[in-house]
Amino acid sequence: MSGTGTAAVFTGTGHPFELRDYPLPDPEPGAVLVRVRLANVCGSDLHMWRGEVSLERLGLEFPLVLGHEAMGEVAALGEGVTADAAGAPLAIGDRVAWRYFSPCGDCRSCRAGVTRACRETHRFISQGQSSDRPPHFVGAYATHLCLRPGHAVFRVPEGLPDEAVAAANCALAEVIQGFATVRLREGETVVIQGAGGLGINACAVARSMGAARVVAVDGIPARLALARRFGADATVDLSEVPDPRARVKAVKEATEGWGGDVVAEFVGHASAVQEGIQMLAQGGRYLACGCIHTGTSFEFDPAYLTLMNRSVHGLAYYEPWALRDALRFLDAHRDRYPWGSLLAARYPLADINDAFEDANARRVHRAALQMPGGAE
Repeated sequence: MSGTGTAAVFTGTGHPFELRDYPLPDPEPGAVLVRVRLANVCGSDLHMWRGEVSLERLGLEFPLVLGHEAMGEVAALGEGVTADAAGAPLAIGDRVAWRYFSPCGDCRSCRAGVTRACRETHRFISQGQSSDRPPHFVGAYATHLCLRPGHAVFRVPEGLPDEAVAAANCALAEVIQGFATVRLREGETVVIQGAGGLGINACAVARSMGAARVVAVDGIPARLALARRFGADATVDLSEVPDPRARVKAVKEATEGWGGDVVAEFVGHASAVQEGIQMLAQGGRYLACGCIHTGTSFEFDPAYLTLMNRSVHGLAYYEPWALRDALRFLDAHRDRYPWGSLLAARYPLADINDAFEDANARRVHRAALQMPGGAE
């Protein structure tokens, strides 16, 4: 394609983002060039920005284009691309969501069909390469994004707001994959640790899957109020119940003395895992999603798993069907839940450093980068 686009590049921990212009690539056969409309500041992006996930230690080549929780519209189609991953016709101008990583397809996990466990999943960070090398647009914090051949991309149902769709390709899809992994069943109790983007979506999905009781745990009253609007029956406020043992007791009381058949961790701190395992019912399953950075630990007695037939499941990433189902979920429940209340504070790409500072200081509930031409 002719013309140029702009990317906010990351040059290393402790350094501000820089805006750089690059030539727009012509998509190769099987590829799709997307014009990004909205890109969220996800918790994992903050971990990378703060250095808790050390991109230097991963050996990645700088500068990088971060960002993954996003949506956009088709700018150009490579030869042979006529439909999305679900078989729906795809044309220039269609709004799309995409799986934010592209597995290698050759490792043992990929050959077994568990592509979310691909040994190369770290490539979702700037597609594992410097933005100074073509195709340049390798992350969502840019005006454009190049999806490589075979990338799972889905057309967005008409009428869904951009902000709900942007969260589908990370938070919502991850939740749907997670509850499938722990085999959440109708009539079970669910405890959600953390009422951020993942946790709020988890309340809605658990409720829609027929959970008998949904309990949300967080320390921010506004988030807990939002969790109730998205399906939580009860909430536990960390600020009101500061003692971990008391919180476990409160959760047990909120679940009729039983505990959670499923307890899902969306906090990103080891202490939440230690506490959450104690919130499990006998035979319960613990879903760990939030702790993506190493270097944290806690004392652990495995007897509390063994004697009570509990299990722990770790999850990062998801299969393509989970994103397909996430978009279908949004379409089917567009009037059931107040998606408009999830609106993020929007910043132009040029103000990306302000967006990260505000998100890190929790001055905003959520931060999102709105690209030129994105929906108001």
